[in-house]
Amino acid sequence: MDTQTLVDLRSPLWLALAPLWLEREPRESDYAHMVEVIERHDLTLKELEWIFRLELAPVLARHQLSVAGEWRRFDDRQLVAQLVAHHKRLTGWRRKMWLLFSGLTTMMTRHRWNELMSRVMVARGEAPESP
Repeated sequence: MDTQTLVDLRSPLWLALAPLWLEREPRESDYAHMVEVIERHDLTLKELEWIFRLELAPVLARHQLSVAGEWRRFDDRQLVAQLVAHHKRLTGWRRKMWLLFSGLTTMMTRHRWNELMSRVMVARGEAPESP
């Protein structure tokens, strides 16, 4: 897949999900926006999990671990460039390595991801709404 196609297909989803890695807990409006963007992409929960674990977490976890990392907001252009570069290298042994370490790279945001996936399931009518 060429770079422009990748940016066109993935950047809206990547940018919508990036707040999962910010310092603050996502607001209701953040979650609503994420669900809306996810639904436009028509991806399965399994496909979304792979995007979370292999495409987003390896790049965004570095921001969390960096002393000089950005915690309040991301520069969208810079973030997309980092995600595209990572995606293009995500083949063979690198893909396997990130899969192996995905538990570590998703650890700090897993609770937010689980909340988001619950909301996606409710939006799809796949789970009962919690009280």
